[in-house]
Formats: sequence, structure tokens, C-alpha cells
Amino acid sequence: MDRKEIEEWIAANYRRDEQMMVDAFAQWCINHDLDPEELYTRAYPQQAANPALQGAISQALPKENSPEIPDDALLQLLSMFDNEELGYVVSNEIAQRKENRG
Repeated sequence: MDRKEIEEWIAANYRRDEQMMVDAFAQWCINHDLDPEELYTRAYPQQAANPALQGAISQALPKENSPEIPDDALLQLLSMFDNEELGYVVSNEIAQRKENRG
């Protein structure tokens, strides 16, 4: 592989992994009866609609058919992709859910 091919391979893998993070976020929201677009907008109010998120929402499973996505796993994924603002919003939702339970 030459340098250009390696760069393209790295970029393609990053996009694939980033899409996996977006898919996990959308599914986690749906599994917890949350609106993924609303949480995303809270984290990034200055950004326009996110096409990757919209695609993930349209492909998400109903929560009854979805495997559980652990809170910690989602937070780690968000952190890996420097989505600290979104991680903050998700952390607040997790804390609120735990408060409401007990």
C-alpha cells in the first residue's frame, strides 16, 4: 500500500467506527425512550441536523428487539470520538434515570 492508500484506509475505518458510535447512541436513546435528535441538539445547539444520526435513527430497532447497550460502553464510545458535550448530556440522562428509579 502506498501512503495515499493507507490514508484512505485509515479514513474509511474511522468513518465506519464513527458511524458505529452514532448507531449505538441512537439505539441507546431509543432503548431508554429518549429522542436522539433532541439530546444531540442539547449537546450541539449550533449544529444543523446530523445526516449520520438521522440515518442511524431510521435503521434503529424497536427497543423490544434491541440488545441492551450498557451506559458505560456508550460513554466510552462517545469519549473515544471526542464527543464530550454529548457524553455530558448522556451522563445527565443516566443520572436522572437512576434518580427516578430509586
